Amino acid sequence: MINGGHVIIYSKDAEADKVFVKNVLKFRSVDVNKGWLIFKLPPSEMAVHPSDENDMHEFYLMTDDLDAEIRVLKKAGVACDTVSQQGWGRSTRIKLPGGGTLGLYQPRHERP
Repeated sequence: MINGGHVIIYSKDAEADKVFVKNVLKFRSVDVNKGWLIFKLPPSEMAVHPSDENDMHEFYLMTDDLDAEIRVLKKAGVACDTVSQQGWGRSTRIKLPGGGTLGLYQPRHERP
């Protein structure tokens, strides 16, 4: 029986991104070995999209109120891209301290 999923985010500055996830996003974590943190994610869902390539994966955080979440992030000094309207919802990207980004969106679709 599959009882969970595990997401890995690769980063050029993993320590800075771990601090961000812990202190800004406020995700709870456990330290499994001298600072090696595993974060608890909010409830999740998965979709399978058609592609010309395999082994391509994306990770998005979700919110019920994108504008409110952007205000909270900006107050914490986090830059977000301009919001774009998609058929599936409104989205932005959050700038991570390590140089990467995470998608953040407010879905229009029903959630499982």
